[in-house]
Amino acid sequence: MKKYFLTGIGMLLLLIVACNAKNSDQKTEAPVDVPSLNNQQEQGKPAADTAGITGDYKEEQRNDKEPVPVPAPRPDWDKKIIKTATLRVQVKNGTDYYKTIREKVKQYGGYVASEEQTENDWRKETSLVIKVPVDQFDAALNGISASVEKTEERSIRSEDVTAEFVDTRARMESKKQVRLRYLELLKQAKNIEEILQVQSYINTIQEEIDAAAGRVQYLSQSAAYSTINLTYYEITDENAANERPGYFKRLGAAFKTGANWLLDAGIGIVSVWPLVLVGAGLAFWLMKRKRM
Repeated sequence: MKKYFLTGIGMLLLLIVACNAKNSDQKTEAPVDVPSLNNQQEQGKPAADTAGITGDYKEEQRNDKEPVPVPAPRPDWDKKIIKTATLRVQVKNGTDYYKTIREKVKQYGGYVASEEQTENDWRKETSLVIKVPVDQFDAALNGISASVEKTEERSIRSEDVTAEFVDTRARMESKKQVRLRYLELLKQAKNIEEILQVQSYINTIQEEIDAAAGRVQYLSQSAAYSTINLTYYEITDENAANERPGYFKRLGAAFKTGANWLLDAGIGIVSVWPLVLVGAGLAFWLMKRKRM
């Protein structure tokens, strides 16, 4: 028994000595030099493929750090905004100013839509309706009001009709599809009554399509060309403009106004002669009845 005990202790000591020797051998081995990703990049070498990183990927990373040019914002051409300006000015020479206006309107790509001129004893006045492209609206307005003596009125109004334009155009396209369906039904009609009924529906839808198309065209034209309502006048007689009318002149104007009022009242009475006649007959009947 004692012999076996000593043998077991000896084997245990041999096992401990063998483990210690193995650990010492592992400690004396040279460490393996594994190059890191940072060292490889600093030396200009591509990272190991086993890490999933190649030289091409490194080039892409370097390019991504460069500033990316941002495209310039494009104008929103889908916006439909109707711009209208009202301008009333006094000028020194109406003839010269008119020539200047015509040249500037032509320069900005616009045109004069209408023209009206009035004149009295001391003033000559001209009214113009000018159409200019929407992108030239501000420049044209400033150019028109640049060489004037005095600006009496200046107002600008903008109306966004984008929603109406899109809605009208969508309804027009929808009605076109409905019209195509009715045309198919017209081919399947079996008698005159069905043909006339379907044709009536087609005519109604066609009228609605034409009206919508006209509205779309009007909104597009109005949004493409802005409107400037220009009124300019020239003082032809300073004394007459500053002079107050005399007593007799004002008295004559008052008589003339009274006479016009009296004539208007007479015309008003004549225009309601049936009521006057009925009233006179009713009054005569009441008086006759009271006497009885």
